[in-house]
Amino acid sequence: MRAFARLLDCLVYTQSRNRKIALLGHYFRSAPDPDRGWALAALTDGVPIRLPLRRMLSDLVGRFIDPVLYQLSRDYVGDTAETVALLWPDHPVDFSPVQTGTPTGTPTPDPSPQGGGELSGGRSSRSDENHQPRQGARTASGKARGERAIGAPVQLSLDLTPTPNPSPRGGGELSGGSFLHAVDGDVRQQDGTRSASPLPSTGRGRGWGDVGHNSGAEPAHLSLGNVINEMSSGTTAERTERLGLLLNELDASGRWALLKLLGGAPRVGVSARLARTALAASYRRDLSEIEEVWHALEPPYLDLFAWLDGKAERPDPGAKPVFRPVMLAHPIEEEDWPKLAPEDFVAEWKWDGIRVQIAARGGDVRMFSRQGDDISPAFPEIRSAFHGHDCVVDGELLIMRDGEIAPFNDLQQRLNRKAVTAKMMAGYPPHVRLYDLLFDGHEDLRALPFSERRARLETWHARHHPRLTDVSPLVAFETFEDLNVLWSSSRAEGIEGLMLKRRDSVYQAGRIKGQWFKWKRAALTLDCVLMYAQRGSGKRSSYYSDYTFGVWQDDEEEGRQLVPVGKAYCGFTDEELLELDRWIRNNTVETFGPVRAVEPGIVFEVAFDAVHSSTRHKSGVAMRFPRIHRIRWDKPAAEADTLETVKRLLNAGNGTGEVTLPTADG
Repeated sequence: MRAFARLLDCLVYTQSRNRKIALLGHYFRSAPDPDRGWALAALTDGVPIRLPLRRMLSDLVGRFIDPVLYQLSRDYVGDTAETVALLWPDHPVDFSPVQTGTPTGTPTPDPSPQGGGELSGGRSSRSDENHQPRQGARTASGKARGERAIGAPVQLSLDLTPTPNPSPRGGGELSGGSFLHAVDGDVRQQDGTRSASPLPSTGRGRGWGDVGHNSGAEPAHLSLGNVINEMSSGTTAERTERLGLLLNELDASGRWALLKLLGGAPRVGVSARLARTALAASYRRDLSEIEEVWHALEPPYLDLFAWLDGKAERPDPGAKPVFRPVMLAHPIEEEDWPKLAPEDFVAEWKWDGIRVQIAARGGDVRMFSRQGDDISPAFPEIRSAFHGHDCVVDGELLIMRDGEIAPFNDLQQRLNRKAVTAKMMAGYPPHVRLYDLLFDGHEDLRALPFSERRARLETWHARHHPRLTDVSPLVAFETFEDLNVLWSSSRAEGIEGLMLKRRDSVYQAGRIKGQWFKWKRAALTLDCVLMYAQRGSGKRSSYYSDYTFGVWQDDEEEGRQLVPVGKAYCGFTDEELLELDRWIRNNTVETFGPVRAVEPGIVFEVAFDAVHSSTRHKSGVAMRFPRIHRIRWDKPAAEADTLETVKRLLNAGNGTGEVTLPTADG
């Protein structure tokens, strides 16, 4: 657990993608089996633990942490796991006997009306004289984790010098809570070049030896594999006791990592695909080699690591449906047009959904996102439609009613769900518009030119015609000026833009220069007024960084008022965040827990892709993919846009745009 906790700590405070890859790669090459496999599973949401963590924490917090202190701390920190990790008693809590309901020798719940909060319970009776600062919770400046002054940016000093190995067991092992040398003391990048060990000598104020309560070897029962085994079975009461005992034995960082592990979403800035990318880079393998077997494997991935270590053959997915890395398009730029010949390309509409790949083999069907995430459980209708087929197809997932594509917001109602109800399936019926055929039975078509794959797709679909699907039509054109006219009207048609694909392009993973282009419609912008601000999460938990903004509405009864139309938390610099945070604190008119309502004084120029109807907003509309384009410090709030302007966009199909293309002679 110490090494895993240290890894998560470093990842949280590392913004660089390349540094994250190096950190992950060093861990994978240094940690033993099965811990490294379980860590990989945790980062890819693959740990098979299902437990009522919120209820368990509510029980523990109610018995051993002051409820008022917890509520105030949780509101400030913005993260349950971090709050519990920091407030857990320093002295070990006695959990025996478990069947009594209240552990012997522990504080008894306080029935006073002061109890409550998100995870409420009795007040702890531990005295102040027994309370000692937790070393693991301190930063180099002496402040507790999360306890930093507004305006003081978080800094992480990264020492790239490999940590000396004090272990008699030699390099490549974990001892005393420290990452030791990888093979020959360095990390090799995917291109074979060397880089020094990426592991920082400090992070959240602790050196390598400070990760645990002591600098000795970690007890075997605290290994990542043993912790997962212990928490995978038993009654809720038994697992609550085990959780409390584990919290006793870990320091603040260890407790935080444990709760993130059990919660199933570490949220340390590492996606599942980035974790697999780091694995490939560390072992100098092609990412596609890992992704094409990934969904046929199970944690702790012993077969995978045996292959990466050169001790076994690459795992064979057999007859299981697996993900094939997708081919992506480059955004088309103005300088690209003179280099392209219209006769070399075909055009398709860029539909307003999400890219998916459906793999059907051996009686099983999986649907993957473009990142390779298995989203099949959220769409059982699609799995049923492809049952009995043997293929891999590429397409766009949409919600469709009576032949009409529904707004993207409707599709979002089905995404990120482990299961769906009959009502959800009836209200948001899915449809897949097919682009490409990658496998026809066991025949791999990816090496064929697009024009041949497209012909094979049309033939295949006409023969099998799986339900809830159709083939995306090609867009006829002779010149790029013809396409410009079509592109300019694409917003009115409810389409996201156009795709251009070379007729002779073979299907290759990633963005291959000059083969496929996407020509998205231009973003829309409106001037909106900041209405509410909420603390962020993770490294932004101390700052008001999540913003709800609105536009003016003229109401006969209530007069002119702001109504919300969207929310954004990106599009500004760190310096602007600090300035916004100070302004919000000085201009708050009302608070609702972690949310502050502010005076109408700041105008955001908000960029967004489209407007759709929404019953969740008082305005009746909401934006798709809103982001803050710039802060209009110069503009009075009274001059911001109105709801009438927003509704005109909605009624007019979200507007049109034009682009100037070169003539035939360039």
